[in-house]
Parts: sequence; C-alpha cells; structure tokens
Amino acid sequence: MLTLAPEQILLGQKAANKGEAIALLAGRLEAAGLVESGYLAGMQAREAQHATYLGNGIAIPHGTTDTRHLVRQTGVQVAQFPQGVEWDDGQLAYLVIAIAAKSDEHLGILRQLTHVLGDEAAALRLRDTTEVADIIAVLSGQGAAAEPQFQRLEHFPAASLDELQLAAAARAKSAGWMDTDTLAALLGQAPLHLGQGLWLARTRAAQAGWLLATPEQPLHAGDEPVNGLLLLCANGAGHEVQLTRLAELAAAGRLAELASQGLALLQSEAPRAPAPEVAGEGHSATFTIVNPHGLHARPGAMLVKVAKEYGADIRVANLDGSGEEVNAKSLMKVIGLGVKCGHRLAFRASGADAAAALKGLGEAIATGLGEGAQA
Repeated sequence: MLTLAPEQILLGQKAANKGEAIALLAGRLEAAGLVESGYLAGMQAREAQHATYLGNGIAIPHGTTDTRHLVRQTGVQVAQFPQGVEWDDGQLAYLVIAIAAKSDEHLGILRQLTHVLGDEAAALRLRDTTEVADIIAVLSGQGAAAEPQFQRLEHFPAASLDELQLAAAARAKSAGWMDTDTLAALLGQAPLHLGQGLWLARTRAAQAGWLLATPEQPLHAGDEPVNGLLLLCANGAGHEVQLTRLAELAAAGRLAELASQGLALLQSEAPRAPAPEVAGEGHSATFTIVNPHGLHARPGAMLVKVAKEYGADIRVANLDGSGEEVNAKSLMKVIGLGVKCGHRLAFRASGADAAAALKGLGEAIATGLGEGAQA
C-alpha cells in the first residue's frame, strides 16, 4: 500500500519547468535517505526516454534500471504545484510523485494511483488543497468511492415479490450493509421492474453492495414474472459502474441472464452486444512480458501507444493477475493490471486491422516496449 507521512509532502511549490521540479524532488529523496547521490541523473535519463506524465495532473518521475543500485530504500516524495508544471506536449502536472524503487515495488504504487487517474474530482482536490492531510487521503484512497460487495441469495422459498425483497434486505442487514431503520425504509418502497422478470430495489446504506435474490418457485407480481430481485445498497458513487453495465444489459435484452448467471455480468467489463460474425474479424494472442520490472510507466505507455495506432477494438487481460479484461488503449487500465516480468497478457482484437494490431503488439512486447528485450 502507498503510505504517506506529512514530511513526505510539499505543498504550494513553483517550478519553471519539469527539470526544475524533478531536481527538487530528487533532492528530497536524497535528503530522506532513500537514494544516493546520482539518482537525479537516472530520473533525468528516464524522462528523456519517455515522459512520466500519467494523466489527470499527475506525473511520476523515477530512475532508470541503470541507477536502481543507488536506491537504498523504496519510497516516495510528493510535491504539489498549484499553478502547474508543463510536463509533456502541453500537459500540466499539478502533483508530482517521485518514486525510488529497488525492484518492482513501484508497480503497486502505480496500481494504487489508478483510482485518482480516473477521478477528475480527486485530481482537482490534489491541485487545490492547502492541507497535507487531503493529499494523504486522496492518494491512499481514503474517501474514494466505496467499493461494493456482492452476494447472492439463491432459490429462496418466497411466496411473493415482497417476501423476496424482505429476504434480500435481511441478508444485507446480516452482512452489515444496513441498519434496522434503513431496512424498514427499504421495505416501504416498491421494487422497480426492469424487464424480463428482473426487479430492482434501492436504498442508501452504510456499505455499498449488490445482492441478487432468486425465488425457489416461479413468481408473479401482477402480470409480470419475478425471476430475480436485485438489491442495490448505495454508498458514495462506487455502484455507478455496475449501474451503467445494468443499463447496457437492459438495452441489449440480456437482463434474464443475470438471474441465471449471477452478478458476474455486473462485475466484469462493461458488457457489449455481440458483434456480427465476420470471417477473420476476431483475433486473439497471448504474449509474455520480458521487461525486468514489468509494465511501469514507460513500457505501459508504449504498449498503449502501439495499441492506439490501430483502429481495432483491443482488450487485454493479465492471465497471471486478476484475469480481468480491460481496454488496451487506456493507460490507467493497463497500469491497473499490475503486470510483472514473466506475466502473460492475453489480447483480443476485433476490427478490420485486428490481425495487424496483434502482430504489432507482439513485436513491441518482444522487443521490450522501448526498453530493449534485455533491459
């Protein structure tokens, strides 16, 4: 986990350019005993190879593999530049996180930062705050949208939709998602029929969560079938991704699949309507990452750059990680995979140039994504 102390953070700084900002933070790393003299040259060399701007006003300068021996202890130093520092192609960095890493520990730091890279409100808070505690809270994920939990209550012997809703609410309460008052308020509201026999009950609660309850025997509410009840316990905005996926399932006429297949359809990447069958359109390939320190900022950005050169829709999953399939053209998503040396990336591409895209990605990965195959 990225843990920060107040002494690691400088607020309200100014720098004429990114070189000046990097020098400031390199001095901080050295003063804190994290690196030896000379690490600044490695940070400058890394920046010359590829800018370390991640997006949403955040840059993460760090050294090269050649200067890794100068790292005494893994750690970070942070500086806030409220007026911004031009980092790359007109992009302004408002928060600069200098990383000293002995091996691939920095991949975990990058992965933690993905919640900030996808949250514009958090990025603005990092830029504008005058409190060190705010920087610590945002970077460590405190106050971020609550991650929802998922549960399923199968084949419950309910005689009506009301009984199924009561059973779902009771299960959520026993899981600690809500209190007695919330449960009572929930039961006073009629569930919404989404279609295809799937119903939705909603409430604000202490814990974000989704619970799918299905009846033991076929039920009806009026003239409509009851194949399943979704209970949404909302806390913050953590449930919005699943709501979007639910809407897409409804638009694709796939709500019935939720009752039979479960909540995996909401937890996976946003479902897409099946593409028409076209000979040779769908392509897949698996490649092994050879970079000694995995997909940190530079090789990750190079992979995304290569993917963006093609019009094909390209998805990628880390077979040695979570296995979740993400958009290969999103740096935030790619970094979030936590790819280390030796991990296998499974690509799936569709579109007119899908085959060429996978060939190009395979060649780029084999040659080290800008770092050299033996880097």
